[in-house]
Amino acid sequence: MHSNQQHPYTEWVDLASRKLGGQVLSCSDDFFAEMENLIKPAEPVFIHDKYTDRGKWMDGWESRRKRVVGYDWAILKLGCQGRIKGFNVNTMHFAGNAPKQVSIEACNSRTAPDENTQWTTIVSQQDVQPTSNNFIDCESDGVWTHLRLNSFPDGGIARLRVYGEAVMDTDWFLPGEPVDLAFVKNGARPVECSDMFFSSMTNLIMPDRGINMGDGWETKRRRGGRECDWIIVKLAGTGTVKKVVVDTAHFKGNYPDGFSLLGISMPEGQHPGENADWQPIIERQKLTADAEHFYKDEVISGEQTFTHIKLNMYPDGGISRLRVFGFLAAE
Repeated sequence: MHSNQQHPYTEWVDLASRKLGGQVLSCSDDFFAEMENLIKPAEPVFIHDKYTDRGKWMDGWESRRKRVVGYDWAILKLGCQGRIKGFNVNTMHFAGNAPKQVSIEACNSRTAPDENTQWTTIVSQQDVQPTSNNFIDCESDGVWTHLRLNSFPDGGIARLRVYGEAVMDTDWFLPGEPVDLAFVKNGARPVECSDMFFSSMTNLIMPDRGINMGDGWETKRRRGGRECDWIIVKLAGTGTVKKVVVDTAHFKGNYPDGFSLLGISMPEGQHPGENADWQPIIERQKLTADAEHFYKDEVISGEQTFTHIKLNMYPDGGISRLRVFGFLAAE
């Protein structure tokens, strides 16, 4: 368990988020507050005088007081299968009604879990603090699709965040089909950027188009200093780059003047820095406001394979999404 102040998993993505397709499938009891609240994207809130027919309104999952032996549970489907690094069992605003302890089990299943599912414990039963962020390391490096959050003996949990790295489902792809190597659900992740003052670099590789200007990667207005802002993304696997989409959706008065794309191949477990020996993939191109920009003929890297890409954004501003389509190198 980590302290309440530290956030040890900032470099990892929340595999249970609704944005990736996460769902809460079932639970033992959500009498006071619905199980679906566990994966709401917003931070939990407390409304002092808000009540329902069942009691105090709470922004989380809350079961009734248990008067029999046992414990409560909720089953979640992750938005994509992945290796989990750690959790935040967030009990914010559950002061006199948080569980005493939790544990977390996992499985890998093509279908929804049932009574025959074999669960593996990945967080052993341990105390959690009320009205707190409870950061807990994962005890397994397996690849999981579903979780069961156990609450001992009962009570309320505001949010569950499941931090980790998506693992590509290679069975989904047809032979010879290009893959978005920079897509979060395929296992890509941003590792570093020059600046993300207004919005997170993780947004750049999320599914779908951005919903508003906050749902992209946006840097502050720079006054001098370096030539451009930049972001480094670890690709889903080693591969060639064949076509690229740069989407400036919703960025109208703050889209970048242009961008360029570079690549590098690094040994497993190593990440390149800003000044590594980057190879050009697409030379500098102009961008326009609030639009998707498509590049195929401009790709100059041929059959070179890359593990990481670096997007340079001139001079600053916001990009909503980046798609990097190519072919995985043969293992």
